Amino acid sequence: MKKYALVIIALSGVIMLMSACGNEKRESNPKLVGSWKSKNSETSLKITDKKFIMDGDEQSAEDYFTKGDTIFTSFEGNQPYTRFVIKKLDEKTLNLVYPDSVLVEFAR
Repeated sequence: MKKYALVIIALSGVIMLMSACGNEKRESNPKLVGSWKSKNSETSLKITDKKFIMDGDEQSAEDYFTKGDTIFTSFEGNQPYTRFVIKKLDEKTLNLVYPDSVLVEFAR
């Protein structure tokens, strides 16, 4: 009888954990959507509702979502996610800190 109680407790814990993780809100930020060009003109960035495309390479477009001030990208849903931190975002300016801590300034 004790084994059944432990199994039920373990299963209920797993179900609660899955429901807590499943309710995470993963959305794109409408201000991000559009075409961006780095201030030094070396990098182009196109962001759609669902894709994050660097340097016009549509073949390696990555899925993305935002959470707070961070953009999480992944190629075809693979993990771990690549993180880009948004330092500044308005209608004409986007400043991103890349995963290697380099700040890149973009403009529309």
